[in-house]
Amino acid sequence: MQENTSKKSELKKSCVNCGAELTYAPGTTELKCNYCGHTQQISPSEDSFKELELAPYLNQMGSQSHSEEITMLHCKNCGANQHIEENYKSLHCVYCSMPLIIEDAYKEDWILPGAVLPFQIDQAKAHAVFKKWVDGLWFAPNNLKKAAIDPQNTKGLYSPFWTFDAQLYANYTGQRGDYYYVTVPYTSTVNGKRVTQNRQERRTRWTPASGSVNGFVDDTLIKASKQKTGVIPKKVALWNLQALQPFDSSFLAGFVTEKYTIPLKEGHLEANKEAKVIATNWACRDIGGDTQQVSSLNMRLSDETFKHILLPVYISAYSFNGKRYNFFVNGQTGIVSGQRPYSFWKIFLFILLIITIISVILIFAQNG
Repeated sequence: MQENTSKKSELKKSCVNCGAELTYAPGTTELKCNYCGHTQQISPSEDSFKELELAPYLNQMGSQSHSEEITMLHCKNCGANQHIEENYKSLHCVYCSMPLIIEDAYKEDWILPGAVLPFQIDQAKAHAVFKKWVDGLWFAPNNLKKAAIDPQNTKGLYSPFWTFDAQLYANYTGQRGDYYYVTVPYTSTVNGKRVTQNRQERRTRWTPASGSVNGFVDDTLIKASKQKTGVIPKKVALWNLQALQPFDSSFLAGFVTEKYTIPLKEGHLEANKEAKVIATNWACRDIGGDTQQVSSLNMRLSDETFKHILLPVYISAYSFNGKRYNFFVNGQTGIVSGQRPYSFWKIFLFILLIITIISVILIFAQNG
C-alpha cells in the first residue's frame, strides 16, 4: 500500500490566512475557518463515486486498490469504532459518551468510502432541533432538560452503510387468489322473534401460478456497524441518497467518522435477504389477482456491485438513574427521535393532582 494512499482520508487542510484547521461547513461544498472566516471550495473526484465489483472484495476483503489505512479509537463500552479528527475537542464515544483514550488509537485498513452524504444542517441547528424536542417531552426529568442546554452533548457522526446493486432473476411457483362473494343465510332475533336473513361472505378461488421475474435492484441500504447500545431509529435513518457526493475527506473535517464493524460479507448476506423480499413482491405483482401465495422462489443475482458510503447523523447521549439514552437528529433532514426517560415524581404528582381535582369535584357535587 502506498504511503500517499494510506493517508488519503486523514489529510487535514490549514487556513491559508491564519493557519487554523479548516472544517466542513454543513449545507455547502466548502471548508471554512472558524477563526477568520476564510472558505475553500471542495472539489471531489468523480472517480471515487463508481460502484465496486463485489466478487473480488468478498474474496480478498478489499486488500487492494480501494482500501486504505485509518487511525481508529475503539469504545470498550459499546463496541463502536470511530475516527476522531484532531480538532474534535471531546474524546468521548458519540454513542455512549464513555471516554476514549487517545493512547489506545491504532491503525486499521478499511474499504475506502465511495460516496458521502454531507451534513446539511450544522451542530447549532441540530442542537436547537434536539432541545425543542426535549422541551416538548411530557414528564421528562429536569436533568434531561439541563443536559440539553450544552451543545457539546450533540455530536455529528458519519455512520457507515453498505449499498448493493445487482441484476435479479427469479423463477417462482405459487397460487393466485381471486375474491368472490356468496350469499349465506343466518338466523337472528329481531323484536323478540327469530328471523332468517342473508349476508355476503367473501371467499377466495385459488389457481396455480408460476413464472419468472427480473429487474435491477438499486442501492439496497445495509447498516455497516453495530453497537451494544445506540441503534439509529428507523424514523431517523431515512436519507435521500440522490444527494450523495463522491467521497472526499474534506467533508469529514470536524466530524466523527465511524468505521464499519459489520464485514462486507455479512452485509452482503443481509442484502440478499432484502433482494429476496423484493423478488417475492415482484412475483406477487406478476401473479396478479386479489391475493397471492408464493410457495417457491429460485433467485439468482448477477453483476453485483457495492459501495461503502457515509451518512450524517447527530447524536446526543444522556445518562439517567444508571441507564443511558440516545437521541438522534438526521443530519440531512433534521428529523429527531430517540429513547427518553420518565420522571417518577412528575408522573406521581400529576396523578395526585388528578385525584385531588376529582375529589374536589365530588365534594362540591355532594354539598350541592
